[in-house]
Amino acid sequence: MPSTSGNAGAPLRSSKRTWQLIIGSLGVLLLLGICGLSSYFFMVDDPVGRDSRAADGTGAGAAPRDISSRAADPAPLTVKEVFPGGKEVLVDPEQSPYELLKTQAAEDCDLAADGQIATVLAEAGCSQFVRGTVLSPTGLYVATAGIVNLADEAGATSAREKIKPIVDGRKGRFLGLAAGRGTEAVTAASAQAGWHVRGHFLIYCVVAKSDGKTIGDEDLFARQILSDMIEVYLRGKVLDQRILAPSGPASPAGSD
Repeated sequence: MPSTSGNAGAPLRSSKRTWQLIIGSLGVLLLLGICGLSSYFFMVDDPVGRDSRAADGTGAGAAPRDISSRAADPAPLTVKEVFPGGKEVLVDPEQSPYELLKTQAAEDCDLAADGQIATVLAEAGCSQFVRGTVLSPTGLYVATAGIVNLADEAGATSAREKIKPIVDGRKGRFLGLAAGRGTEAVTAASAQAGWHVRGHFLIYCVVAKSDGKTIGDEDLFARQILSDMIEVYLRGKVLDQRILAPSGPASPAGSD
């Protein structure tokens, strides 16, 4: 595992968390071999949010909202919906939160991705996106995570499948959002990406080391950040809440 510059050996959150991370990641590393971080979440298919909701009983008795298409789920995403925690993003209540540095909601989908990925999102009916830039609890990593609003689930799934060869061929990338001094690395082409879908939404995250050094393919902390942002937080918590929230009139998207 590559060192984390300036603070080698410092855990992402706690010693217990680090050992859980290392043990849980060994199987992932065996499966991925020499694959880069950018292809990691392309391979994840289990519905984390739905499984966790069924396990803890959340939403019992509530009629779920259909998010299979924008026609069924027309309300746009807002910053308040995606990042309700103000200046922090809490993934695990027992662990330190990520610091939320900056947010953005926009209808210009070219701000979220460039090259052929921008074309794929446009073809899938991208109407808007919401993203935010966070700093890891140790301050060693910076990441931009967001949700892209597409026309329907079929288009979102197709987009997910098309993105991997584009990233591998360096013909397009998701774009990070700089949030002041020390966050420029998240906008660099060397930042690593992960992505997934749920309903008519595509969820993505780009992560970089704050000092701009390259992230190695086996960087467990970077993988954990991608998992936290994509699987646990955006795909799980945020979209879980959308599914369980009562449908209401559409409201315009906003930004900080």
